[in-house]
Amino acid sequence: MFRDRARVEVRGGRGGDGSLSFRREKFVPKGGPDGGDGGKGGDVTIVADPDLRDLAAFRGRQRFAGGRGVHGKGANKHGAEGQDVELRVPVGTQVLDGDGGLLVDLAHPGARAVVASGGLGGAGNRRFASPTQQTPRFAEVGQAGEEAELELRLKLLADAALLGFPNAGKSSLLRRVSNAKPKVADYPFTTLAPVLGTVDSADGRQLTVTDVPGLIEGASEGVGLGHEFLAHLERARLFLHVIDVQEDPASRFASIDAELRAYGAGLAERPQIVVLNKIDLVPEPPEVELADPRVLQVLPVSAVTGAGIDELRRSLFELIPDTQAAPEPERVGLADFLVYRPAPPRRRPYRIFRGEHGFRVSGAGVPDDELRAALKAAGARPGDEVDVGDSTFVFE
Repeated sequence: MFRDRARVEVRGGRGGDGSLSFRREKFVPKGGPDGGDGGKGGDVTIVADPDLRDLAAFRGRQRFAGGRGVHGKGANKHGAEGQDVELRVPVGTQVLDGDGGLLVDLAHPGARAVVASGGLGGAGNRRFASPTQQTPRFAEVGQAGEEAELELRLKLLADAALLGFPNAGKSSLLRRVSNAKPKVADYPFTTLAPVLGTVDSADGRQLTVTDVPGLIEGASEGVGLGHEFLAHLERARLFLHVIDVQEDPASRFASIDAELRAYGAGLAERPQIVVLNKIDLVPEPPEVELADPRVLQVLPVSAVTGAGIDELRRSLFELIPDTQAAPEPERVGLADFLVYRPAPPRRRPYRIFRGEHGFRVSGAGVPDDELRAALKAAGARPGDEVDVGDSTFVFE
């Protein structure tokens, strides 16, 4: 089943703890601190994969976490970084936060974005050695990774999109012009999910065409899952407006056009080919003229007999520019994706150290509601002493 939405929980891996260690070798009685740093936690990254078509892979698994960084060791050995996790999604996937705000738009193949950074590793006690403190008996614990609940929304990337009322023959038309094999039946709403197909030309050029489930009046307000279906039209370069020739073409065109204008997102300005389908069911194809600059052509066709299909294919390749013909401009300094949020700070305003007899919290602006969770994540247990500034309390 086609899935164009999914919800996931992501968490960056926790950084490894710094080591509290002193060099102890024969004939080296006071070797000094040699605790290594902990490794950084693994990131969770989303990558646009051109081989994927929908978000069905996220139906069963919805939680993803980066690997934890390895703890530092003695002899100045630093811990390894945690394992990164890659979530592969179709091209055209948008990532939204829990409030529906757009974070990332993966609009082209290979685009990638880190959605949950791993925590930084803690510094070993060797980092805190100084002329006045030659034997630091504490080391920094690793930081927790970022956490987030995200919504993934797929907006299909297609050269052309079929739209129209239910039972206008869009699926039959897609079967005729492309390699797609959608379900076809003589009742409305046969198509319940978008279907993608490719159209090949004699010179080897390919176009992608999508069939969107039929729209009804009120679709722009969400009637009949209209918002979900209309969203897949946003990135199409050309609309194939399919109208049953047995209906009143001008009235049908005006009804769908009103829904496109009400929805917005530039759909009402998109160029269109009006396809008068089912001409095999009428004695003569009607003469339909739509005085609209967006309507590039009006083509009578029959998806059953194949009449007018070759002309429709030729029109598609003539009216949709060949983006591969022109060399791609050099993308110097351009990002691989669009990010709609500021980069998070890499370090907290406070730091937690593990000592021989408990924990020490250093820094300004330690939030009370966050301190307990941070200490628990750092390994604090009931009964441990915690120093915060000039005060000491027992962790419970």
